[in-house]
Amino acid sequence: MRRWRWWLHLLIIGGYPLLVGIAGAGQRHDKGAALTGNARGLIIVCLVELAIFACFFGLAVLISRASRDDLLLRWRRGFLPVPLGLGYSVLIRIVAGIAFAVVLVVVGSVAVATKMATFESLQTFAMKNKPDVETVISVQALSQDPAYYWLSLTLVSFVVAGLREELWRSASLAGLKKLWPQWFGTGKGEVLAVTLTAVVFGLGHLPQGILGVALTGLIGACLGGIMVHHRSIWPAVLAHGFFDATSMALLPLVLKHGS
Repeated sequence: MRRWRWWLHLLIIGGYPLLVGIAGAGQRHDKGAALTGNARGLIIVCLVELAIFACFFGLAVLISRASRDDLLLRWRRGFLPVPLGLGYSVLIRIVAGIAFAVVLVVVGSVAVATKMATFESLQTFAMKNKPDVETVISVQALSQDPAYYWLSLTLVSFVVAGLREELWRSASLAGLKKLWPQWFGTGKGEVLAVTLTAVVFGLGHLPQGILGVALTGLIGACLGGIMVHHRSIWPAVLAHGFFDATSMALLPLVLKHGS
């Protein structure tokens, strides 16, 4: 194995989410959602994002000559990945909800006990730093434009988010494993690799704020675990897609209720 090939592979594919995060962090709120506010604009933005990622991914794989098995691209066990993806999407939502509640309770209890803060001030902090989803997608268009709504639930959720981001994750895990098999080639090493990619994945969502970074990092860890467990990206791709699709479907209702 020529290590320089995998070094370039990891540098190229590993830098992609950070580039996206930095670019998104510089976006002003008054410019509107990154995915625009109409169906035509949404399609154009999605195609551009997919094309940019294809350049990064294609170049990385071309240099490293990663195989289908390196990238966990095999579809396994017939139709099973579909219900697995749906079930995992529900489980991830439950895990994320429990983790968020536990963190709030623990941090809140410690802060109040040490008189560093009150529950009211922590609640205010959480509200001010909640994931800013409206920098990504137009909630108004989700509510009023059926074409935008269904494109968000399909193209955005399963392709731009699910497939694109899980291909990035599988390529990143492959690079880590090939370069440092002594660290990332064992079961415990794979857990470490999944954790590292989850951190980078979270940082790629900087426009959504600090809580958005933490939440997406946790979701990324879950998706990486699914991928490694099944030795295939497809249950993770579908879990990601179903998770995002249900989130977008409920988003207008949740924000309206919370406002």
